[in-house]
Amino acid sequence: MRSGWHPGDPTGPGTPLFHTYLQATTMSFAAIVACQVGTAFASRTAWASLKSVGVTTNRLVLGGIAFELIFACAVIYLPALQYVFGSAALDAWMLLLLLPMPLAVWGVDEIYRWRLRRQPAHNRHGPLHAARVTVAPVDHPAHK
Repeated sequence: MRSGWHPGDPTGPGTPLFHTYLQATTMSFAAIVACQVGTAFASRTAWASLKSVGVTTNRLVLGGIAFELIFACAVIYLPALQYVFGSAALDAWMLLLLLPMPLAVWGVDEIYRWRLRRQPAHNRHGPLHAARVTVAPVDHPAHK
């Protein structure tokens, strides 16, 4: 018995899978938005935990997240924007699948920073510390 989409199956307008295709691409968009929310909280600090910084201390970040979520809902649920962006309304159970995504992104970053804080200062290596290294300008003949 065959069900669902299989490679080569048509998904364009007028096909039985068209609405499913639109929901799948909309879910991908919504998952990206959800992960961006986690990234926004994770990138608030390169060293300290979010608990020590506070979730509500940066109102500009909170405003940006609110705008992003409102805009995403508009793209997903307003028919005019569905037409423009090729999206489809998502069911409530689909939205529930998105809830762990920002927590996962933030959580992985929080664990990474926790590990960095536990290391002695002279042993700290990694992308966060490498980004702080400054390079002296190169004396190049073309710049003279």
